[in-house]
Amino acid sequence: MPTVTFVQPDGSAVEVSGTPGTSMMNTAVSNDVKGIVADCGGNLACATCHVYVDPADEAKFPPASDEEIEMLDEVFSIRHDNSRLSCQLNLPESSAPITVTIPDAQW
Repeated sequence: MPTVTFVQPDGSAVEVSGTPGTSMMNTAVSNDVKGIVADCGGNLACATCHVYVDPADEAKFPPASDEEIEMLDEVFSIRHDNSRLSCQLNLPESSAPITVTIPDAQW
């Protein structure tokens, strides 16, 4: 099972186990991770599941689609090169750990 470490803006972190193929957003929501609002339920319509993927983990996911890139233009917090929407990041089969940082605000 892949593990995801969600780093909060204050530096605290929570590590959760997820199911391969499940979105990182669903993994966060089902584990009550603070900061992942997920207003649209993973339908790529709100950008409230914005995360910063650790640069060492970016290659574990396919590149962002044009639709995701467009939605990233709507994020509330500062957008970085490693900004992604966690609803578009399906957990890989690998058990290698993944680290993401949650921005200071989603809306």
